[in-house]
Amino acid sequence: MTVLAFVVLAIYTVSLLYITAYCLLQFNLLYHYQHNPAPAPPAAPPQDAPVREDQRQCYASPAGGGSARVAYPPETDVAPADAPALPFVTVQLPIFNEYYVIGRLIDAVAAFDYPRDRFEIHVLDDSTDETVALVAAKVAAYRAQGVRIRQIIRPHRDGYKAGALRDGMAEARGEFMAIFDADFVPNPQFLRRTIPFFADPATGVVQTRWEHLNQDYNLITRLQALQLNVHFTVEQVGRMKGGHLLQFNGTAGVWRRAAIEAGGGWQPDTLTEDLDLSIRSQLAGYHIRYLEEVGSPAELPVEMNGFKSQQHRWMKGGAETARKLLPTVWRSGLATGHKVHATVHLLASSIFLFVFLCAVFSVPLLFLLGTLAEFGVSKHIFGVFLAGLLSVIAVYYVANVRSVANTDPSFFRSVVKFLILFPLFLALSMGLSLHNSVAVLQGYRGRKSPFVRTPKFNINSVADRLRSKRYLSGSLNWITVGEGLLSLYFLGAVAAGIYLQNTTFIVFHALLAVGYGAIFVFSVKDLGLVK
Repeated sequence: MTVLAFVVLAIYTVSLLYITAYCLLQFNLLYHYQHNPAPAPPAAPPQDAPVREDQRQCYASPAGGGSARVAYPPETDVAPADAPALPFVTVQLPIFNEYYVIGRLIDAVAAFDYPRDRFEIHVLDDSTDETVALVAAKVAAYRAQGVRIRQIIRPHRDGYKAGALRDGMAEARGEFMAIFDADFVPNPQFLRRTIPFFADPATGVVQTRWEHLNQDYNLITRLQALQLNVHFTVEQVGRMKGGHLLQFNGTAGVWRRAAIEAGGGWQPDTLTEDLDLSIRSQLAGYHIRYLEEVGSPAELPVEMNGFKSQQHRWMKGGAETARKLLPTVWRSGLATGHKVHATVHLLASSIFLFVFLCAVFSVPLLFLLGTLAEFGVSKHIFGVFLAGLLSVIAVYYVANVRSVANTDPSFFRSVVKFLILFPLFLALSMGLSLHNSVAVLQGYRGRKSPFVRTPKFNINSVADRLRSKRYLSGSLNWITVGEGLLSLYFLGAVAAGIYLQNTTFIVFHALLAVGYGAIFVFSVKDLGLVK
């Protein structure tokens, strides 16, 4: 019994140490976010000179690459409406069976406030349903209006999204590639607000902040927004101000063609081709400029199984990318601090493994605390790990209440909303730990799986409803059953804590019971929509 007690304690403590270290590094990003100055602007190219090819040098790739730190344009830079020195841009829209949302995306991109002779739109259409005909009709209508737009259909969906972007490069004329997933509705000023930042020749990517069209649709969308706001404020800006590696988020950003080529191009060997190429291009000498002030609206998944499929792709792809690139990162010339942050960034999905271990082993630990107390181990030692929880609370509070991501004009209402949603977010995140841990382990093992798109239904407000079962899929699998059983497991732990009059883990176990129970109920409920 004594050996078992110390084994359980060791697993629980190591897991908690990992979680705490991760949270403290997040707090470090919060420090950079709030206290470090923004990168200084470079000298801007003249805007009143005629356009000549020799003036394109301000948009050229850095000679010989290199990794020297460079200055960036200020976040408020916007090209004047009559600026002549605008480079040619290819807008790539990689899609697969996006019947409900592709029309509004094409409409939004065709309305860009950018000279029509300076950009083209390529719909990289791998669809196998009525989306093909819908896109063809949209393309024909806009071509008749003089818009440079094409529907590009590949004979085979080789490499999924990464393959579509890779093959689309051969058809693209642009010096720059703007990329949008089908669920986005970019603002007309998007290109005018992003392209000027490429005046810095070492800028390889300009990424904008995701906004949420349907944030208030239901509890699932509210909690997704809570988490995504952290990434698109504290994490991205904190990494940029700290000089760490950032990431292109797969959409709502612009690439310099030369940066794609310098990084080795789009590669389909991971499910997160965006993170993969981001790291490779930065190691090749380019930088990513993140624009927190420029929002790009998008639709969040509104049902649990679509949300879980997105999580699976992100978690597994993150693990695949870590396995692929961590050795390269540590062989690079980055400073040690940057390597540490890049490692934590690439291993971010692994946090769910440790949350799962910590949760599962906390239950037997509840019964073994008496045995451990005989050897001088006090339950109060776990109080030191409150630092991690406080760090997470601070990060999420700033991202959702004090940043531009908060669009509620009432500070009081924002705080109340945060106080209600944050505990639910913790519960939901812990409830996803089984599902996401499976995805992470598959990624580390090198087990391949297809790129599964997240279905979207053009749901923009609480008044909208799912109008069709099209694109919804799923079945009652062992993971969903396991989530239901784990909810009962932790509910039993709450009862045991009350019976033993030991409340050390009672809040933790209650959140786990609620989280796993909610994931199970939502998953089963949404499966009822399937034929």
